[in-house]
Amino acid sequence: MMMMMMMVVVVVMMMMMLMLMMMIMVMMMMMMRRRRMVVVVVMMMMLMMVVMIDGILT
Repeated sequence: MMMMMMMVVVVVMMMMMLMLMMMIMVMMMMMMRRRRMVVVVVMMMMLMMVVMIDGILT
C-alpha cells in the first residue's frame, strides 16, 4: 500500500518536472534565436532529469 502511494507521488512529481522543463524550453526558444544555446540548455535539462530520477529511485 505505502509503496503504491510512493510510486504515484514520484510519477506525479516527474510529470510536473517535465511540464516545467517544457515551459522553460519554450521560454528560452522565444527569447533567443541562437540555436546552439537552445541545444545546450536542452542537454542540461536532460542531464538534470536523469540525475533527479536516479536520486529518486535509489
